Amino acid sequence: MSTMNTTDAMPNGSAAAACTPFAAARTYLSVLDLTPDALETCLALAARLKRERRLGAAAPTRQALAGHSLALLFDKPSLRTRTGFEIAMQELGGIVTCPPSADALGTREALADVARTLERWISVAAIRTFEQSRLRQIAQATTRLRVVNALTNEEHPCQALADCLTLRERCGAVRGVTLAYVGDGNNVATSLTHAAAMLGVHLRLASPAGYALPEATLAAARRMARHGARIVECEDPVDAVRGADAVYTDVWTSMGQETEATRRREAFGEYRVTGALMAQAGRDAFFMHCLPAHPGEEVDADVLDGPRSAVFDQAENRLHTQKALLLLMLGAAP
Repeated sequence: MSTMNTTDAMPNGSAAAACTPFAAARTYLSVLDLTPDALETCLALAARLKRERRLGAAAPTRQALAGHSLALLFDKPSLRTRTGFEIAMQELGGIVTCPPSADALGTREALADVARTLERWISVAAIRTFEQSRLRQIAQATTRLRVVNALTNEEHPCQALADCLTLRERCGAVRGVTLAYVGDGNNVATSLTHAAAMLGVHLRLASPAGYALPEATLAAARRMARHGARIVECEDPVDAVRGADAVYTDVWTSMGQETEATRRREAFGEYRVTGALMAQAGRDAFFMHCLPAHPGEEVDADVLDGPRSAVFDQAENRLHTQKALLLLMLGAAP
């Protein structure tokens, strides 16, 4: 028989003093770098930018970042994050540069020296790398450079912005919405948990033993939670999904874990999102995945490509939320 562990959110603003509004932000290394109000502001701006994109050259933000430049420093492969940032900066009138990771991420010289050089030329560095500590080294070595986490082993805060915008589009007001996450307690799950709690979304998490989110992640989400958001840990994925408004999963084996693939497939065998599992969710429930996906592994192909799938809405929203993030961090939001 499955068991559940439920934790109620703490009162509003319980950790807000530790966070920074966008007006003073120099880093976005974690969703927790933001106040809940700043997160709401980013999502509202992203929704507006999405509507205005059809205006093309007549969009009000077409030259908002003229004179600014963005460096993309990537140790790991990327489609949505890299391309989303490239298009975002171009559509805002800025410049993008993509130095080879061997030159820019500490292979040939210290990270601090890279950071001190780049801040003389560029406004923002979006960095996809391994340990989160590498981002902190870069941020601490500079005084002007804005630093964005484009994915680390620990967190993926840019993905969380797109996920939350998709929830808002599909559900309207997200306070009180129930989101089920089935699978690995990885970087995507970490940032999703932080953001969901801040927005008042009830989150149910189902992971095999040994693969759940660490208690520190859950405790941080509880401190930032608002509007009565609850976090529920489940052993049985059916318990997590039953009656939920949305069901989210991610790959069982993330980048850098390839040697664990066989062991992970065995551990996660009961956690695949199938049509039968989706049938346990609410009548209008939809499916979410950050992509890339492995059909037949963490999700069945008929769910991934079916009418209840929101995965390409999430992918599209990477552009709009990253565009909003850049405007807000550079103080250029209209």
